[in-house]
Amino acid sequence: MEGAAEGLVIVAGEQTAGRGRLNRKWISPAGAGLYLSIVLRPPLENGCWSLLPLMAAVAVHDALLDACGLETDIKWPNDILAAGRKVCGILAESIESAAGRAIVLGIGINLTGDAFPAELKTTAISVQEAAGAVPDREALLQSLMGALGNHYESFQASDGLAMIRSEWTRRSSYASGTRVNVACVNEAFAGITRGLESDGALRVETDAGEIKVVRAGDVTSVRQSDKL
Repeated sequence: MEGAAEGLVIVAGEQTAGRGRLNRKWISPAGAGLYLSIVLRPPLENGCWSLLPLMAAVAVHDALLDACGLETDIKWPNDILAAGRKVCGILAESIESAAGRAIVLGIGINLTGDAFPAELKTTAISVQEAAGAVPDREALLQSLMGALGNHYESFQASDGLAMIRSEWTRRSSYASGTRVNVACVNEAFAGITRGLESDGALRVETDAGEIKVVRAGDVTSVRQSDKL
C-alpha cells in the first residue's frame, strides 16, 4: 500500500486479521461480507484528513440505501447502524511513504448473518437481516464506489469540508440533541451532543453545562429508559 497510487481499491473475499477502531478485531469470514480498502492522497492540509472517515460513512450510508433500500444511521464517527446495531465498520489509517502521506480507508459491511458469531447479535446486524433480502454484493460494491467517488470529489472542493460535515449531520441521529455516554482513555461522562467541530470532532454538553470535544473514544446513545 505504501507506494500505491491514489484510488487503488483492494476487495477481499475474506480477512484473517481484520481490525476496527481502537484496535478491535473485525470478524471477516469468507463470503459473508463486503471487505475493501482504498488508498487516498487528498491534496489538502493534513488537518483536514480527519474528516475522511466521516466522508466514507456518508458514502456507505448512501450506497446501502441505493443498492439495498436500507435506511441506516451513523454513530459518531463512522459506524453504520441498522435497527440500532452495527452493520458496517470503517477504519482510516495514515501511512508515510516515499510517495508522500496517504490514507487507507478500510470498509467492512456485514452482508449475511454468517458475518459475525451468534453472541454478537445484540450489537451487530447484517444487511440481509435488516433489509429482509440477500444483498447483491456486486451491485452494492458498484454503488459504494460511485458514492465514494462523488463524495471524495466534493470533499476536495472549496467548501468541501463544510459540505461533508453537513452531509454527515443530515444522516446521523448522533449529530445534535442526543443523549450519549462517552468513554475516553482518561475519562467517562454523559451529555447531549451539540454538533461537530471543524475537524469532525463531536461536541458534547455535560450535565454541568460544559462543552467537551471528543476526538477519540466510544460514544453510545442512551436509551430512553436510561435517561436521567
